[in-house]
Amino acid sequence: MGWASRAGDWAFKGFTAGLGLATIYLTATFSVNVYRGLAWHNAQSKIEKQGSTEQSA
Repeated sequence: MGWASRAGDWAFKGFTAGLGLATIYLTATFSVNVYRGLAWHNAQSKIEKQGSTEQSA
């Protein structure tokens, strides 16, 4: 029964380590996507402002 307990412990440790790595990966990719989205939105706003000043001139 001792080896089954150790196997269960290692399985649990592996599972929780995997969850931790997945959390770190998803947090990093989410942050990158938010940054890219904000940068894209800012660029669109600049293009809109440039277009409106060219049309009024």
